[in-house]
Amino acid sequence: MSAAWVVVADTSRARIFSAEKPASSLVEIQTLAHPEARLHEGDLVSDTAGRDRSSGMRAHNVGHTNDAKQEEASRFASHVCETIECGRVNRHFKKLYVIAAPSFLGMLRKQQTSSVQRVIAGEVSKNLSSHNLNDIRKSLPEYL
Repeated sequence: MSAAWVVVADTSRARIFSAEKPASSLVEIQTLAHPEARLHEGDLVSDTAGRDRSSGMRAHNVGHTNDAKQEEASRFASHVCETIECGRVNRHFKKLYVIAAPSFLGMLRKQQTSSVQRVIAGEVSKNLSSHNLNDIRKSLPEYL
């Protein structure tokens, strides 16, 4: 069991790092990709919304009330949380640090189990998913 996992994520990618000891360097152990998050809204929606022409009223769109990009981000947040939960259940870490883009961090919080919430030692609301290991490590406490 490693001392800590560090999850660094945004809506299209999550990188999972492990630290064997509180002062050790991070080792990337897994990368989750969600390329759908990079698609344009029109590419995510399979067909166009309908039009409603009620008498005496201007035409307006009917249908897709949910933002497709938000749905994709939420779906990926769920996948990331499932991966974290699996690591917790299998005792791969004692503590968890989460670094995520602000809006995605909120999605992760909503989908985390209470068991995962109890092992979270810290959160950083910043998008560092494409940053190098040194930048990521600098945003964390000296001792994990």
